[in-house]
Amino acid sequence: MFRPKHRTSSPQKSLIAETIAVGSELLFGGRTDSNSLFITEALGGLGIEVRFKSVVGDDEADIVTVLKAAAGRAGVIVLTGGLGPTVDDCTREAIAKAAGRRLARRKEAFDGLTARLAQWGRVPNKGQLRQAMIPSGATVLSNPVGSAPGFWLAWRGATVISLPGVPGEMQAMMREGVVPLLSSRLERRRGMRRRPITRLVFHTWGLPEAEVDARLKGLVPSGVPVALGLLASPMGVLVSLTTSPRANAEERILRNLAEGVRSRLRDWLFAEGPDTMEEVVGRLLTEQKRTVALAESCTGGLIGHRLTQVPGASAYMDRGMICYSNQAKSDLLGVPPDLIGRYGAVSAEVAIAMAQGVRERSGVSVGLSVTGIAGPGGATAAKPVGLVYVGLSAADGTSVTKEHRFHGERTIIKQRSSQAALDLLRRWLRDGAGS
Repeated sequence: MFRPKHRTSSPQKSLIAETIAVGSELLFGGRTDSNSLFITEALGGLGIEVRFKSVVGDDEADIVTVLKAAAGRAGVIVLTGGLGPTVDDCTREAIAKAAGRRLARRKEAFDGLTARLAQWGRVPNKGQLRQAMIPSGATVLSNPVGSAPGFWLAWRGATVISLPGVPGEMQAMMREGVVPLLSSRLERRRGMRRRPITRLVFHTWGLPEAEVDARLKGLVPSGVPVALGLLASPMGVLVSLTTSPRANAEERILRNLAEGVRSRLRDWLFAEGPDTMEEVVGRLLTEQKRTVALAESCTGGLIGHRLTQVPGASAYMDRGMICYSNQAKSDLLGVPPDLIGRYGAVSAEVAIAMAQGVRERSGVSVGLSVTGIAGPGGATAAKPVGLVYVGLSAADGTSVTKEHRFHGERTIIKQRSSQAALDLLRRWLRDGAGS
């Protein structure tokens, strides 16, 4: 009996994946795709390498085209988005059309949907009932945190997985449903050799990307199956070491390379793995039983927002004051008006006065301040857009200010300013403040 070649899947193809992010807002600038990074990490742990990534709008024909292309080169295809209740959510229809399947309401999908909505005190409307429509032959993937079910099906030698685009829902479904599913399917393939893809991540702040690259030059010897990656953002430069799934990288080699990164970037390395600057700072404050209060001008409360995003922040975060005007700096923090008149609101002198003022008024261990010109207006020849001062005043007598010259548009300058302020606090805590 003749069987088309596309219905078989080679071991090599089975370990190649493609992510497809569905949503016109991803193309028009309303939202960025963050799901693919999580999926890449999750699949890498199974030895499945994401080699392709596609982004497509809410158009059924376009999704079909992208899906058919993916099936020709990947054994695992993970789609996110387009499973909602609105008319533009057409992922399920596109998958059914591409695979030649009909859509029908599935009992387990319907029961899960209605049960979740009942927990929220709601009943499904006509649009939400569409979410229970699943292609024939597909297996329903339950959604442990949301209403929209996902599903998977085997097609053209590929495992096609469709998940909601909401990051929290997608992540829970990947952990609880998709990873066990793919692990089981790979285990059943005799002779399948799977090497987990290991990715070590290092976060730096204070060095430009070119300088980080120069310091790491020659770190990975030729022929070693480990890829060195750099990614610059307003929060610093991320360094990664990623093993190749197609070659065997000894654990000892990866350990040595990681130590090389730490050694070469030691003074600028603030975290490894998934940790953020605010999590590192929060952990240090907790360990040292210290408290902090904030005086923010150009960041407009961004530092306080970041610190309070960390669970348990009430143990160390006392208060934050947004002192945007000169009057507010004087009224709320006690900054002398003549000091502002002499040096200007954006100055080292005012930054330290702000930090001292908020510390004294709150009675905390340390006061942290930021003042600057986020732009696009407000600059002078002497004080350009991007000029920022951060200040730190501690109960142990420490008084520190640091000047920065950032570039970028307003939002970027605010992000970098918040990172600079938190890094100043981190360094003070790291270096044994008050001990």
